[in-house]
Amino acid sequence: MSEILKGRFDEDWSFGARLGLFWRAFVWLVRGYLLKPFLGKSGRVILIGSGVRIRMKSQLKAGNHFIIEDDADISCHSKQGISLGNKVTIGKGAIIRPTTLWGGPLGEGMRIGDHSNIGPMSYIGCSGFIDIGNHVMISPRVSIYAENHNFADPHTTMKSQGVTRSFVKIEDDCWIASHAVILAGVTIGRGSVVAAGSVVTKDVPPYSIVAGSPAKIISNRKQDV
Repeated sequence: MSEILKGRFDEDWSFGARLGLFWRAFVWLVRGYLLKPFLGKSGRVILIGSGVRIRMKSQLKAGNHFIIEDDADISCHSKQGISLGNKVTIGKGAIIRPTTLWGGPLGEGMRIGDHSNIGPMSYIGCSGFIDIGNHVMISPRVSIYAENHNFADPHTTMKSQGVTRSFVKIEDDCWIASHAVILAGVTIGRGSVVAAGSVVTKDVPPYSIVAGSPAKIISNRKQDV
């Protein structure tokens, strides 16, 4: 237990607050222990919150110190599955969905590197493959989509025209701030920052800071140093 909580306290934490966190970690650790036999692969320590739903568990591969917070909903039913590195956290109420729950073509899936997180209430639509690197921070209520609806024919419904699948790639050490939207076919370069509320429709060069809808480069982290 001490291994899980190492480095998570500073001097301002009261004894009661620390005790509460230890208890929560213990309960989540027990849930994780009960889940481990059903996963495709997992590290020795996984923590599972209450109300978590994981569909097609055998297609989930997770590293060590994997945390899924309360009420997250992960569907793993996909061609490439869901692969997560070490110390990955999926936030409260987040949804990861490569394939519709009611049939249709299989989606591709997703990979997340080490020390990265999906923020609370985020939506990750990985019907096209989504590749997230190491040390990536994804804030609350971020949406990422790896497909687009087809709408070229005005004489038939858009829903009946289906979708075009693509990809999204987020390289190492990026910060995607709250309520940002990342659309299909985009690569976000290493060390970049996507400002809150931005809509990213095209590639972001490494170490860029982008903002707006559509997102535009407003600065470069290396040039500012």
